[in-house]
Amino acid sequence: MGLNAHARREGNTAVLANASLTKRKGRRLGAAAACALAVSACAPRTAAPQQPPEPGDRAVARVNGQTVWTSDVKREAVAEGLIGPGDPLDVSSDLFRQVLDEVIDTKVLAAAAVARKLDKDPLAQRRLAAARERALEDIIVDSVVGRAVSPPAENALYQEFLKNRTPGEVIHLRQIVTATQPDAEAARKEVAGGAAFEAVAMTRSIDNVTRFKGGDLGDTTVDTLPPGLAGAVKGAKAGQVVGPVKVDAGWAIVRIDDRHAEPAPTLDAVRPQLIRFITYDQIKDLVLTLRAKAKIENLLPTPPPAAPGAPTEPASAPTNAPANASALRTTPLAPSPPRVTQ
Repeated sequence: MGLNAHARREGNTAVLANASLTKRKGRRLGAAAACALAVSACAPRTAAPQQPPEPGDRAVARVNGQTVWTSDVKREAVAEGLIGPGDPLDVSSDLFRQVLDEVIDTKVLAAAAVARKLDKDPLAQRRLAAARERALEDIIVDSVVGRAVSPPAENALYQEFLKNRTPGEVIHLRQIVTATQPDAEAARKEVAGGAAFEAVAMTRSIDNVTRFKGGDLGDTTVDTLPPGLAGAVKGAKAGQVVGPVKVDAGWAIVRIDDRHAEPAPTLDAVRPQLIRFITYDQIKDLVLTLRAKAKIENLLPTPPPAAPGAPTEPASAPTNAPANASALRTTPLAPSPPRVTQ
């Protein structure tokens, strides 16, 4: 499974929808590898292949003379979303054995269907043909996207992203939260008198999450702060104490320990998003080009116009695909934002 599978796992349904494909068909792309496995399992073979289908492949089972390779198991694991494309899958792991059992189940069930001549049924023939088309769909997308995603393409998109990005501001804060405004003013007076902010936070703050860390809130970006706190620290310099500020838990005084421009993410940090963006673009262009060349007749009646006043999706509704390189999100500063009592 190639880069297109990565794009599907990350959510390329929106791009496929823009190319007039249905979400159902987008999901089918993600299942194409599983369909290909089912088709191959249904095809009778006279002898098991002796050469591995991929370099370094290893035979892990045989079912009625048909060899099951590690690549078959990994492909099935990717199709089920158990691992990502390119992720390792240790043959000694429980997950590998679990997926191997599923591959074996598929082969024995498919062989039983062939033995009962169920594959000769006209409806079964249509289903098998549809599965083959899905597998071919996946293969051509792999081929096109695989050629498009390259280090030069990634770097070019990364440079465009750097050129268009507007860096945010990182701010490091400490807080002392009190129940009343007079208590907050008293805490600020104590700090102004020379007491260590961290010591006052330990003795006066009612926020049990931060008081034992000297009120430390850690790094966050200014645009993620609650409005009241964001307004209080606006224009404040490092080392300055602001407040009291009204917060949900009461009143707080805040010290700005540091503030600086948010650094640009590295190429490695945004590479998955760059690949996803390139993949979106290639899939969209491929489908639109092929549809323009194909003779397509939609036999469904034209849908009636929407009734006046009917709700419509706003133009600002989020999509899974970035509109351009500058829309790529940067990696967060931490696994989760710091807790601000607001």
